[in-house]
Amino acid sequence: MAKTLTGIVTSNKADKTITVTVTSRETHPIYGKQYTVSRKYTAHDEKNEANEGDKVTISEVRPISKTKSFTLAKVEEKARGSIELKEETV
Repeated sequence: MAKTLTGIVTSNKADKTITVTVTSRETHPIYGKQYTVSRKYTAHDEKNEANEGDKVTISEVRPISKTKSFTLAKVEEKARGSIELKEETV
């Protein structure tokens, strides 16, 4: 069965490619302390439907390029919107 991961899109600048950051909590084998690990995956987005900040699910496929071996399965949640600072006028 193909591996599926859920993460947040951090970049969609390239054509038909998105960069997804997947964070997970791991426990240290000796000390038992939990810590967060972030991993970046490049995924194939055929229809360019995912945007930055979206929560997406990606699934493993045969290698599409040197770095891409995942494809966009579905967009779980759209980004709420970006915050833009207004420039002050004097």
